Amino acid sequence: MVKLAAVLWDMDGTVVDTEPYWMATEEEIAEAHGGTWTHEDAMQLVGNELIVSGRYIKQKLDLEQSPEEVVEMLLDGVVERVRHSVPWRPGARELLLHLRAAGIPCALVTMSYQRFVDPILEHLPPGTFDVVVTGDQVDRGKPHPEPYLVAADRLGVPVTDCVAIEDSPTGAASAAAAGCTVLVVPHHVPVPPQPGYVYRESLTDLGVAGLVDAVSR
Repeated sequence: MVKLAAVLWDMDGTVVDTEPYWMATEEEIAEAHGGTWTHEDAMQLVGNELIVSGRYIKQKLDLEQSPEEVVEMLLDGVVERVRHSVPWRPGARELLLHLRAAGIPCALVTMSYQRFVDPILEHLPPGTFDVVVTGDQVDRGKPHPEPYLVAADRLGVPVTDCVAIEDSPTGAASAAAAGCTVLVVPHHVPVPPQPGYVYRESLTDLGVAGLVDAVSR
């Protein structure tokens, strides 16, 4: 039986499906600067630190802007879309509410920056996440284990007693390296099997008991 001291959640592709927003914004930046952006380019960025994405876009499009300025351009476009509509992943909100009712701490562990996370959190009950770790709060982002180690430390629980929910190879690698049990719910990109990964097609109809059962197999 896996201990469930806390559940550590990825955001993009796990709690919300904002990847299409990022991709649309990337395409807009490319068009505005006379460049070409492909689906393969977009897939390269799924789960990355934003600064890594900023560097990739700058190099790919030969932009004058710094990687940090490219990140701000990305955030401008995506935040505007999120304020208009939050695209929840199936079952995510429901499982969050079940965990909250059961008194199980939850942390959000995302490589997105705080100003992107805030408008999403506004659509959830206060206290849904006990801790929020964003990409602009850590020195080393996913796939480094630091984000998950920071989350467990802030919650005051052993990271090895935490379950992480992820959708990308980068995020799953980060959680596994930190010592979490990793529930992988693939979405936009496949996640190759690794020791310690447990797979599920969806979070739909997955309560607390179902979550424990899923990661204990």
